[in-house]
Amino acid sequence: MDKPLKTPPPYPIASVDHALRAAAILQLEGGASVSRIAERLGVARSTAHRILAMLVYRDFAVQGEDRLYRAGPVLEVASHSQSLVSRLRTAALPHLQRVVDLLDETANLSVRTGDTVRFLASVECGQALRVGSREGMVFPAHRTTAGLLLLADLSDEELDEVYAAERYRDRPAERPDAEGLRVELRRLRANGFAVNRGRSERGLTAVGVPVRDRDGGLLAGLSVSLPSVRYDPVRLRSLVATLEAAAHALERDLAEEGA
Repeated sequence: MDKPLKTPPPYPIASVDHALRAAAILQLEGGASVSRIAERLGVARSTAHRILAMLVYRDFAVQGEDRLYRAGPVLEVASHSQSLVSRLRTAALPHLQRVVDLLDETANLSVRTGDTVRFLASVECGQALRVGSREGMVFPAHRTTAGLLLLADLSDEELDEVYAAERYRDRPAERPDAEGLRVELRRLRANGFAVNRGRSERGLTAVGVPVRDRDGGLLAGLSVSLPSVRYDPVRLRSLVATLEAAAHALERDLAEEGA
């Protein structure tokens, strides 16, 4: 059995994890206050303030005259609190929560950058055995439900560019089989949804659907993740219908906002 791609370290350092998550929040979402970072990390305001002060010291963050913190020069991202990523995440959260309320499984929203996928938002379910939050994590696109959905929107030429051999010169084992991937993506386009059984992480199953903009372009993937022992293929159509309803509702919200 394949080893999971994401395994927590045996001796995690909470302070490092908090700092990395705070940096990811600033990079992806733009301006954030000390209170906002404290709420997102689940720490005291004093702790959040110390984390942000260190990020500023190391140029991972800057503080504006409005006292909000934003991504610094090290992150090399022109972040803004009203960026598409920020609006996408904000608009998606109520719909992710609705999916969790209906299915009692963890829901996620992801976007693609090159050959990777980043989880923008996760809402965990309340079950004791559950898939934890993936927010801020990055995975190979071809190994995730949302990644496959987003890759399926590319032309063969664009897909060849993403997985060009020269890009993998130093890591050839990580390059997927091009023809096999094309066949899989054609099947996914016909289905309109994706299923991932243990592909990204051992013991995890995920089902996802696309989220599109008003012109039909693909913005993100909306998915639900659950322990494989709880997945029943008989429920697949029901899972897809619930996700599609949430995706369409999110699309309407984004259209009204002009996203």
